[in-house]
Amino acid sequence: MIDSAPLLSFYLHIPYCLRRCGYCDFNTYTPGELRTGSDLSEVSQGYIDLMIAEIDQSPAGIEIPTIFFGGGTPTLMEPEDLGRVLRHLEIRNGLTSDCEITIEANPDTVTAEKLERLRAIGINRISFGMQSATTHVLKTLDRTHNPENVLKATAGAVAAGFEQISVDLIYGAPGESVSDWTQTIETALALPITHISAYALIVEDGTKLGAQVKRGEIVMPDEDETADKYLLADSKFSEAGLNWYEISNWAKPGAECKHNVAYWEGKNWWGVGPGAHSHLDGRRWWNVKHPTAYRDRVAKGQSPLQGEEILTASEKESERVMLEIRMPAGIELSTLGSAAAARISNYLASGHINAQIWEQGRLSLTLSGRLIADRIVREILV
Repeated sequence: MIDSAPLLSFYLHIPYCLRRCGYCDFNTYTPGELRTGSDLSEVSQGYIDLMIAEIDQSPAGIEIPTIFFGGGTPTLMEPEDLGRVLRHLEIRNGLTSDCEITIEANPDTVTAEKLERLRAIGINRISFGMQSATTHVLKTLDRTHNPENVLKATAGAVAAGFEQISVDLIYGAPGESVSDWTQTIETALALPITHISAYALIVEDGTKLGAQVKRGEIVMPDEDETADKYLLADSKFSEAGLNWYEISNWAKPGAECKHNVAYWEGKNWWGVGPGAHSHLDGRRWWNVKHPTAYRDRVAKGQSPLQGEEILTASEKESERVMLEIRMPAGIELSTLGSAAAARISNYLASGHINAQIWEQGRLSLTLSGRLIADRIVREILV
């Protein structure tokens, strides 16, 4: 298994937030949910040691091309503690010379001084949760950050020496007009960034927002309006020199997120922390979700594994198709078979598939095709 995995990325999950956003269904916990009061340092005390202990359960000596601190809110942790994890990985496995090390950040949780400390420990890419530039949309999403802090945070990241800076946007929130979304796009493009992720809002069961929608307190916009917002975003991002390299991601040349590309290309990664998922050569597993259960197992030297699966050849093929179609290079037609190619050939005439690239032997979606990528995938996999 190890011989076929010359590189191994790491996802490092920090499962803590000061409060939960109304749309969020990620595996994160507030101090109140963990019944420990409001002192986050008490909640997270010793967590770094647990992460290092779990890392020691992973294969050693395999060089690391990307590391991603996700959450939760990783920037709530002390940079020097995060640095202990990085140093352990570097000593134990080694980092590639161009290793990409990303951290997600809430704009309200960083200062100029903290950004300098994050850069000093070796983190070289930062992704800020901006979501929207309009106050009423942020309120609907139950986000607490001040929109003005995004500008301060990105400027601080530049001053601290970060060359790769990203913002995450959400469109299609209830009450968001096209004018609101345009303002968000233009505000984001005025920032000193190299990358944008833009996702349509998905209402998940079990969230505060999901309950509001079920009760009829909030009405979601129709699909056509949301699609128009995607088209608007792609147009403005492209004009600003950010090219799409995955359906929901745009970057300046060379600023693509290598860690996420590794996911989409089916590479190997090890997920550390409660609820984290991992993948090694077709074997997939996931950790226990609750921080208490995670701590209890890892502290005893046990694996935090909750479940696992070995992907069948059919499952691997389905995942390959679903992921490759989301990127500009698309799918090599010879890997689909003549029957699947025939089933989707009508999308050439409708303009959803790039005809020129099809003639070169690959399936690549046009802009309109990206809007119906899931439908095309279903027809391929019939």
